[in-house]
Order: sequence, then C-alpha cells, then structure tokens
Amino acid sequence: MGRNTLRNGVLFLGLICVAGWMPVAVAGAMKATATEKVEDAGEVMRTIMNSPDKSIPRDLLHQSAGVAIFPGVIKGGFFIGGKYGKGLVMRHNPKTGRWSPPAFYSIAAASYGLQFGGQSTDLVLVIMNNQGMKGLIKSEFTLGADASVAAGPVGRKAQASVDVELKSAIYSYSRSRGAFIGISLEGSKLNSLVEYNEGYYGKALTPRQILFKGKARAPKSALTLMANMRRYTK
Repeated sequence: MGRNTLRNGVLFLGLICVAGWMPVAVAGAMKATATEKVEDAGEVMRTIMNSPDKSIPRDLLHQSAGVAIFPGVIKGGFFIGGKYGKGLVMRHNPKTGRWSPPAFYSIAAASYGLQFGGQSTDLVLVIMNNQGMKGLIKSEFTLGADASVAAGPVGRKAQASVDVELKSAIYSYSRSRGAFIGISLEGSKLNSLVEYNEGYYGKALTPRQILFKGKARAPKSALTLMANMRRYTK
C-alpha cells in the first residue's frame, strides 16, 4: 500500500470520526444551554419570591394554571425597538400543587414609538387558566390577542386581593436592569423551541407531550425547579 493511499485512508477514517462526533457535541452543547436556562429561571423565581414588597402573591401562584419564565429578555432600540429572549413554560395543577417539567419557548416583539436605550429584563408570566395554557401549544401564541395580559399585583399585602375579581388571563412581572421607555407586552409572540426540548430531554418532545401528557422525564435541574415552584404555591 502506497503512502498516498495510506494517508487518504487515515483522512477518510478521521472524517468519519468527526462526522460521528459532531452530532453528539451539538446535542451536548444544547443540553448544557437548556440546563443553564432552567437554572437561571430558578434564580429568577428565587429573587422575586424573596422580595417581600415586590414578590408575586403566593395566592395567585396557588390558583394559577402555569407560569412562563424568561431570564434576561433583551430590549433595545432607537425609535424602532424590540425584545427577544428564551425561557420556559411550566404547567401547574392547583388541586394537587404539582408542576410539570419545563417546555422551552422564545418571546419576541417589535415596537414603535419614542423609545431609547437598552435593557435586560427577567420576565415572569403567571397564566391563570387552562385556556391560556392550551393556547401555548399552538404554533404561535400572541399576548394580548390570544390571551389578555396585565401587570400583576405584588407584595404580601396583595394576598387578600387575589380573588375571583382578577379578570386577566395572564399577569406579568419583571425585574429590570437598565433604562428603557415605551415597552409593552402587547403583541409579544411566544414560540416553542423544539431544539431546546430535544437537547434537554434527549428526544424530540412537543409542548403538549411535556405540559399535558407527562411524557418528559425530568432531569435533576428540572426536579429542583419543580420542587421550588411547589414550595412557592403552598
């Protein structure tokens, strides 16, 4: 066997090894990214719930059908702006107190008007009914169009006001770093992140399978978040 033939054979085997390794590496990177997003979501909830005057009322969470948590949503622009972020959605059963493993979503919107600056915001949406939760399993979900959204009550003093008089399907909470003018959640679109679901769970799962069918086997990071969410709703 000539040197060129041997060299070509070694190169071919190397290409095969690289081709086989790349999907594994990509899957591992996606799982790590999704795991980090779950951990960031847990930190967002811990920070909000440990703020006595600015926390989400536990009564509201107790009645909720689910939450969407988006750590580090980026907003910015000059006259024409927008926002984009990645996060997760969890379903809640008010009767049992149990929370589902997370399904991954993005949130995005364009906005127009007098605005400037840039801002990173941790966003939490408390979804109050199953209609709102089921709307999220559509190909695209628009806040304000598919479900009403309003700023939620905050603090321990708001506990008593969390009753049947609350009309909105979704209540929003945010923790901001920076300055921005002219931001609204109306028109923001939520879309499923299929690649995050597959990377995190090791197989392709739809939001319906994760949130409603119990098909997802929760990794350790999800179990921690689910346990903490249950503690916040007691």
